[in-house]
Amino acid sequence: MFSLVYTNMIKIFIVDDDQSLQRLYGLILKEAGFEIIGTAINGKIAVEKYKKFKEKPDVILMDHRMPIKNGIDAMIEILAIENSTNIVFASADINIKERALLLGACAFLDKPFKMQGLITTIKNITENLFAV
Repeated sequence: MFSLVYTNMIKIFIVDDDQSLQRLYGLILKEAGFEIIGTAINGKIAVEKYKKFKEKPDVILMDHRMPIKNGIDAMIEILAIENSTNIVFASADINIKERALLLGACAFLDKPFKMQGLITTIKNITENLFAV
């Protein structure tokens, strides 16, 4: 289906309160050769899981509007733990795009977006991770 397959597994952490979207992202990203190392349904759980990861994710796919803790607040906490974390923000709320990017997101995808765009964004962010 998608042609961007990696030999080195890029680790992805999916944070979205819509579990149907989590599953869709997971299926598409696995098929493209990425490894899904975890999911979270809100920002609070995302921060808790991030702290516990032995191997940190290469990319976090972060939604904004979630219960308990939103994506911006979760991103701020995660970047305080590890400021080089690659966070791709995905939201239908275009009003937070500039803020997300200013606060440290490395990319912003406007929902709804094409899955190929997500794959290309992750590829562009991670292309130097396994350079020899």
